[in-house]
Amino acid sequence: AYEVTPQLQAIPFSQARDEDLLRFHTAEYVARVQRLSDHAGGDAGEYAPVGAGSAEIARLGVGGITAAVTAVAKGEVANAYALVRPPGHHAERDRGRGFCVFNNIGLAVLSALESNLVDRVAIVDWDVHHGNGTQQCFYNRSDVLTISLHQEMLYPVDLGQISETGEGPGAGFNLNVPLPAGSGGEAYLAAMEQVVLPALQAYKPSLIVVACGFAASYFDPLSHMLLMASHFRQFTRQIMEAAVDLSEGRLVMNHEGGYSDFYVPLCGLAVIEELSGIRTSVRDPYAGTASVPNQRLMPHQQDYINQAINGPLAALRKNC
Repeated sequence: AYEVTPQLQAIPFSQARDEDLLRFHTAEYVARVQRLSDHAGGDAGEYAPVGAGSAEIARLGVGGITAAVTAVAKGEVANAYALVRPPGHHAERDRGRGFCVFNNIGLAVLSALESNLVDRVAIVDWDVHHGNGTQQCFYNRSDVLTISLHQEMLYPVDLGQISETGEGPGAGFNLNVPLPAGSGGEAYLAAMEQVVLPALQAYKPSLIVVACGFAASYFDPLSHMLLMASHFRQFTRQIMEAAVDLSEGRLVMNHEGGYSDFYVPLCGLAVIEELSGIRTSVRDPYAGTASVPNQRLMPHQQDYINQAINGPLAALRKNC
């Protein structure tokens, strides 16, 4: 709890129904997940294990983020953090991928759009892995801007390239910002300041949703990035300021990846402290130490950012 949980407002939620899941996923896939969950279990696609009762848990995850988006869109709370499992941003229309069963954020945003609670949504994904499922969900739509900031060619290895900018009505409304392995805080902050925030300013969403993964941390075993909890705090502050300017403060964060069991809680606490304005006595023991080197922006990292500026960001500005 870290002194925070008792001070937060809980948002009631329930399991997503079939009709909720079918806004994005195929009927065959939903039935497959339920069948695996009801029987011996198995893999819902690619590295998306399902065991006994997993379908109900995954439905609760969708229900949790949907309730958070609804509450923020209606002005019932200023912002929200959906601490749900399993994650969702890799889940595609007809299969799970990368520990993700259902596409939590995609389904929540589709629900809000269908209910006319919002008209333009921006999704910012700073998980270290590309948000392929969320990209697929909105690749042909202009009412949702999707931005993925991730380690280049990590997972899925064949997706998340700068050239993937959307199709049809969605052309120009999908931005990928791949960064090279070994990128630290200054590289990420440069990408935020030079690409992500200008994209939000150009698009002017009525709601911002963040796929808040912590797998880009220095201590994560599934990536090669160097972020500290303080960087996630800075990202949160920047997005909050953008939300105040663009969407009357409406901001929702959904928990995605993060696999360092001792460090993810410190990253999550930093984000929730910033969202809530609550400060605790918890301190990051690794902050400001020599054990986390290579935080400076390097020329080759800036080259990657420049490609995003001159490519997808420029195209977005023209479309807006």
